[in-house]
Parts: sequence; structure tokens; C-alpha cells
Amino acid sequence: MKSYQIVEWGKPLQMCLRDKPVPHGQEVLVKIEAAGVCHSDLHIRAGFFDLGGGRRLTAADFGSKLPMTMGHEMAGTVAQLGPNATGPKVGTRVVVYPWIGCGVCSHCLDERDTDCEAQQSLGVRRDGGFSEYVLVPKGRYVVPVADSLDLALAATYACSGLTAYGALKKMPRMSPTDRLLIIGAGGLGLASIAISPLVTDAQLVVADLDPSKLEAAKKLGAHLVFDTRSADTAAALKLAAGGPIRGVIDFVGSRQTAELALAVAVKGTVIVIVGMMGGSLEIPLPLMSPRNLTIRGSHVGTLDELKTLLAFAEEGRLPPTPLTTRPMSEVNDMMDDLDARRVIGRVVAIP
Repeated sequence: MKSYQIVEWGKPLQMCLRDKPVPHGQEVLVKIEAAGVCHSDLHIRAGFFDLGGGRRLTAADFGSKLPMTMGHEMAGTVAQLGPNATGPKVGTRVVVYPWIGCGVCSHCLDERDTDCEAQQSLGVRRDGGFSEYVLVPKGRYVVPVADSLDLALAATYACSGLTAYGALKKMPRMSPTDRLLIIGAGGLGLASIAISPLVTDAQLVVADLDPSKLEAAKKLGAHLVFDTRSADTAAALKLAAGGPIRGVIDFVGSRQTAELALAVAVKGTVIVIVGMMGGSLEIPLPLMSPRNLTIRGSHVGTLDELKTLLAFAEEGRLPPTPLTTRPMSEVNDMMDDLDARRVIGRVVAIP
């Protein structure tokens, strides 16, 4: 089978011919029909995350080994079951839940794999979906998808949709007079616009520096869009919002965007940082208590949250986000376009 692998950190993926895996025990083999490209793939391909101050978290630090097949947004059909596998039958259309834990710690036994300290995420630490087939450790990680749902769109729910949903669920209860600020109108930001009416009553303010992405956000239903290239950005954003910003989700995750989130926050604001663009943040600790601020991270979502999200989509309650499909052979070009901010919404590779 063809797989597109990292062979050397910081270099383009290489197409490699490998034997098709044979599932053993509880394993499930899924034939890939669609695999989304995520901004975090750029960091994985580079081999590090920027921690600020000249520090890096390298791929070796978080458990990735070469060669490795990337791709963690996966949808396809069940091709073969291991002798002890349970779950969907051969031929079933599925989305793969990639955020797999060690399987034995208390978090995993409680089905909270994302809190596992020894994660084995597909496409990050184990071979993923930029391939013709992917081997999934257990049947519970493959979620059936209705025939009515396009698999290319369904694949994106495994990361961009799930990450947006997980972050939105960490927001406080808000009323229609409150504002929820979304920083970044990329694939995650646009997914959050589509999902937000199912989670919050707050008015949605979307901030980005790309006019084309802000236009996409407006078309998808953002109440207000804001160009962060404005002078005196924080003051101008607070004025434009027209009401208290009670929640902020930062899908960029840079020092500049985190500082913007703090600058526009009011007392009691919850700031959730999702993006991993890089850098560090200095926070005056004496202000945390009197301002009653919450600053926390959010990493993707649980298996149950993915199932809920797919149910919403199958019921027609989620408007589709902008999506482009391209041949998987162009995966390096797709990643380069994403890095250059030339992608609106999500781009999905088709084998």
C-alpha cells in the first residue's frame, strides 16, 4: 500500500510502499477514503513545537518515531477485523477516533483517553491516515457514519470539529448579551462557528487578519468579524464587540493572540487556548484573583463527544464548513498551502 511518511524531520513527506497491515487481536483495519490536513501536522512534520524563549518540544520528546505516517483526521470503511475485535462490521463507513491512550491507566479505563499521560495518538505517535489503510487498536475507536454524511466532511470532525466542540463546552454559561470571542478563522475557527449555536447563546465575535477568512466566518454565521490588523487592536476590538467578552477561544495560540485575549477579558472571563503556534506568556499573578480569570488549555475531545458531534451532523444540525478535496499525492502541497494561509476551512486528502 502507499503511505506518505515523515522520513526526516523538517523535510517533505515521502511516498513509501509498505505491506498492508494484518489486524491481530482486537485490532481493526480501516480502508482510508478521506484524510484531513491539520495545522498541527505542520508542527509534526517540522519535528518540534515552539515553547518560547528559544525552547522547543521536539518530536522525540512527545514520543514520535521515524518513519511515521501522519494524518489524524480519518474516515473510511472497515476492511478487516482481528480475531478478537468487536465493533462495526466489515464494509461499515466509519470515522476513526485518533486520540488513543495507553489503554491501561485510570483515564483510559474511564474512557478519557485525551488525559492519558502516555498517549498513542494515530498520526502523531503511531501511523495515521495519509495512507491507503490504517490499523486501529480497538473497535471502539471506529465510529459508524450514516450513508447521508459525506466521508470527506466526516473526517474533519475527528479533529477540527471535535477540537472546536471540546473547547466550546469549556465555556461558561452565557446569555445573548454576552460575547464569545473566537481568535482565528481557520478550519477550527470556522468549525466553532458552525457548532456554537448548539452549545452557547452568546453572540460570536471572530477575529483574524485575513479578510477572506473573515468573509467565510461571516457567511457561516458569525455575528461580528474583526480584522486584527486594526490600530490599537485590543481597544478597538472591545469597542466593536459592543458587549462584555465573557469567553475567548484562541485557536492560534501565539504570544500575541494570548495577550490579546487577556487584554479584552472582563472580570470572570474564561480563556481557552487551543492553538499551538508557539511562544510563551507572562501573566501578572496578583491580577488573576481579583479579576476572577480562568485560563486553561483544551486538547481535542472525548470519544463520546465525537459520537455526539457526528449525530448532530447526521441530523442536519451542523452547517458544513468550507472544504476542499485533493489527491493524497499532493499532500505536501496541501501542507505548504496551509502553512502559507492559502486554505479556507479544511483541505482533505483522497487516496
